[in-house]
This record gives sequence, structure tokens and C-alpha cells, in this order.
Amino acid sequence: MAKKRKIRTGAKVFAGTVLAACVAVCGIYFWKNREEPEVRKEEPTAELRETEKPVIEEIKEEETSFSLFMVGDGLIHGAVYYWAEQPDGTYEFKPMVDRIGEIARQYDVAYYNQETILGGTELGLSSYPVFNTPQEFGLNMIEEGFDLVSTATNHSMDMGVEGLERSYNFWKSHDDEILMEGTNMSWDERSEISVRECNGISYAFLSWTFGTNGIPTPEGMEYLVNTYIGYEDEMLEQVRRADEMADVVIMAIHWGTEYADYPNEHQIWLAQELSDAGCDIIIGNHPHMIQPVQWINGHKTICFYALGNLISAQFDDSLVGMMGAVTVTKKTKGDESEIILSDVKADLHWTYGEVNTWKDMEVIPFTQLNDSLCPGYQDIYNRMSKIITAMDDSIQVGGF
Repeated sequence: MAKKRKIRTGAKVFAGTVLAACVAVCGIYFWKNREEPEVRKEEPTAELRETEKPVIEEIKEEETSFSLFMVGDGLIHGAVYYWAEQPDGTYEFKPMVDRIGEIARQYDVAYYNQETILGGTELGLSSYPVFNTPQEFGLNMIEEGFDLVSTATNHSMDMGVEGLERSYNFWKSHDDEILMEGTNMSWDERSEISVRECNGISYAFLSWTFGTNGIPTPEGMEYLVNTYIGYEDEMLEQVRRADEMADVVIMAIHWGTEYADYPNEHQIWLAQELSDAGCDIIIGNHPHMIQPVQWINGHKTICFYALGNLISAQFDDSLVGMMGAVTVTKKTKGDESEIILSDVKADLHWTYGEVNTWKDMEVIPFTQLNDSLCPGYQDIYNRMSKIITAMDDSIQVGGF
């Protein structure tokens, strides 16, 4: 019977020893090459780390303003241009209006209404009831510092299309010095809105009249004069468009009842409509008398219902005219802006001329008058100045 091979106990020990040694060596190798467990580093606390403050862009605030001066009608009767004529046949009105010009030049923008057509001497000068005026009057007013002139009046068609065109061309030849509105040479021009800027504030200037004393514009040429009777919607829409285009809307409007010292119902209604449409400053004329000044829509709009005559050869209270002024301020913060009207004031001037002859005619502020020039001038001033505040006692009288 064959014998089974036996495994000796000594060989087993040796094999076990070798195996143990191998395990030990491998253990040491893997222990030395083991990966250290990832240790999560704590973020330093807010108190320990240096803080980085977020950059907050500062919203820029700006404020700018301009001052506006206003006077009434340049109503050039024959007596006015008679005394303005010079030996060489030219006309010089500057001595007549220079005291007003001295005030006007202190303001950023100055306005007046050219009541009569500046058709010039070549067309033939004329007085009441159909007027034609030397163009030198307009030139002198520019020299006195006036920047705005309205030409939509009841006398715009006094000398027909030719007179209007001559007057229009005169003003356009001085467009870089003074902005004229109220008369046009096309329908496109009638619908255009003139916007200019002063001290970073844009303003739109408009001029409209109730009519032209029954003298019609030729058929198809109704664009010549901005007349609002029958075109009220067009006028108000123009105001709304102007309000979108400019910071401030200035409306020069010919309205009211002649020689009345208080606005009629139509004026009061239309002033509200103009304000609601976006008008900021309303400058009224036509009555040849001064009328009150009033805030409308909670100080949104300032309305000078009528400034009266700047210069004329009329009579009694029509020789008293009004100067008006207002400061327009624009406050800007980021993309938002606000327009504020302030420093509204008004005062009176008087047209002097030697009794019966009108010689030495001159427009004189009441602050520069005396009894030799105008007997009883203080009584006249006290009576007439009350008209200014008849509708709004917050209006400042004086201060020029």
C-alpha cells in the first residue's frame, strides 16, 4: 500500500514566517504611501478677515436755472416812428426803450410781442387801423437784449401777404439772435416746434392769436398766421408735443377783450386748457391793458393774462405796461428731473411823451418816474399795481 507524503511541521513554520514578513513589508509600504485625509480649512470669520465694502455708485445731483423777462406790445403808432426818424431817413428807437433794455439785459432770456408788422419803409409806413412799422424797431429790440418775439397778432395780416413775408424775412435774417414764432411760410413750418436751450434747460416757444381783425389769409395759405379760433385742438396738441420735446413750454397768446383789466371767461378757460396740455408759462396780450398774474394747477403754470403795451401812442391806462419775470430751475437726480418755477414778480412802466406832441417819447419804469414826468404817478402806480394781484395775492410786485 502506498504511503502518503507527510508535510513536516518545520516547513509550515518557515512558510508562515515568510508570509508574515511579506505582509509586514507591504503594510509598511502602504502606510508610508497612504493619502492623508482632506482637512477642511475654516474660512476666517468676518471679524478676522479684511472686509471688502461693495462699491456703491453715487447718484449725481445737478441743479441749473435761467431767468426770463417779459414785456408787452410793441405797438408802433405813427407818433412813435415819427419821433424815431433820423435826418438820413433811417429810424432809431433805442432812446425810447433803452431803460427797459437795461433791465432786460440782466436776464438770461427776454421776450416781447411785436404787435405791428415790420414790413419796412419800402412798403410804405402806416399807422392805425392797419399798421406797417420800420424794421429798425425790431433791430433795436435785438440790440436791447431781447431773445424771443411773438408775431401772431390781430395785426399780422394788416399789409397782406407781402407785409407778412417782409416781416418774416427780417426776423429769419436774425434767427441766430432772436427766435420768432407765430407766422410761417408753409404748413410744415406751422407744425414745427422750435426748441432752444439756456443753461442746460430746453424750452419750446409757441405763439398763437385769436384772429386777424377780419382780414383773411388767402385760401390754402391759412398756415401764414397761427390763429386758434377753429384750431383749438391743433394748438393744444402742439403744446402736448412741445411738452414731450422740452423741459419748459412757453406760450405767447393773443386773446381777451380790448381795454379790459380782467380776463374774460374764455381766457380763464383757455389758460386752464393750456396748463393741462403741458404749458408752463403763459404770456398773454392784446387788451392794451395790464391784467392779473395767476398760478394755475397748483403752481404748475404761471399765467400773465396781459402785459399791456410796451410802447404806443395810446391814452390813459393803456400807457401803463407790465414787466414780468420768472426763474426756471431744473433739478436732476440720475435719470429723473424736475422743473420748478419761482421768483415770479411783476412791476409797471409808463410811456412818456410831451403833452399833445409825443416829443421825447420814452418808456420809463415807475421806479424812475417823478411828478414832473408823470403828475400823480404814485397814485397811478398804487391803483394799477392792484390789478397784478387781483387773482393771486402771492404774486410779488416790484423787485426789478
